[in-house]
Amino acid sequence: MTGETIERELKAISKSYTRIAEQVGKFVVGNTPLIEMIFVSMLSEGHILLEGVPGTAKTVIAKTVAALSGCDFRRIQCAVDMQPADIVGVRMYDTERKDFVLKKGPIFSNFILVDEINRVSPRTQSAFIEAMSERQTTIDGITHPFTDPFFVIATQNPYEFEGTFPLIEAQKDRFMFSTKLRYLDADEELEIIRRESTGYLDWDAYRSAIAPVLTPDMIRHFIGTVRSVRAEEPILRYIRDIVLETRKHDDIWLGASPRASIAFVRGSKALAALNGREYVIPDDVKRIARLALPHRLILRRESDLGGVTTGEVTEDILAAVEVL
Repeated sequence: MTGETIERELKAISKSYTRIAEQVGKFVVGNTPLIEMIFVSMLSEGHILLEGVPGTAKTVIAKTVAALSGCDFRRIQCAVDMQPADIVGVRMYDTERKDFVLKKGPIFSNFILVDEINRVSPRTQSAFIEAMSERQTTIDGITHPFTDPFFVIATQNPYEFEGTFPLIEAQKDRFMFSTKLRYLDADEELEIIRRESTGYLDWDAYRSAIAPVLTPDMIRHFIGTVRSVRAEEPILRYIRDIVLETRKHDDIWLGASPRASIAFVRGSKALAALNGREYVIPDDVKRIARLALPHRLILRRESDLGGVTTGEVTEDILAAVEVL
């Protein structure tokens, strides 16, 4: 791409994000960082893991962004007795065709919300691994690719322990980014109360008025544009040094994998594109670090028992590592 073309494409990306954020804000109060995170993840071809209390508009935000992106949306409500076939589908014998046909599961969609993923067993969790990493699934030895874009948001509730299974490390590593959701502040909570009182929180009316800002083809095109954003050698070394520091930090037992390095590069470029820049700056890397690292780090037992958190360790690493 020429410099003029890239500049024009980046303006289109930034404008699209602004329009989507404005449209979501007409119904959803707060959660601006989450909306930005979803958009960055889509442009990075990654997936998101959300942790937090129920009732924080996760489903509404996901459905709204999917609608504004012109994408198909499916929600998977996880349960202890859920089997892999409930997610990926199953091949059934069709007596009329006299052959096996695929009955597709909800994973065959553009935009998927997996609610309470830690409620399914590790065996069923593994059904997501191939899907999220390879963008395909294998049923009875036959591989079925997904249609791009393919994007997963998964949630887990850390405050319920009965009937839950901690995510296996291979599963958590498939999520490019993660964050912990918080309750709204006093002003935001009051705004929700006002909107409900005046009838503005009518989902059916809001959904019927939504007009897509993007299309799947536009998203694929924007992903290609993001790849053209420059990350100069000092930035690449900065990313390397942050990742390496996670592997020797005193509080960390298992550091970040090479997938974290890939998340840094893709996420930093996407964040730069959202801000209309053709190049990555250190602040982009720092913001992505807070999304890409905490869920990948496993603390030493003594640090964990001492109350140290992966978020605190991430901040410690960012303070220690300098751009050379």
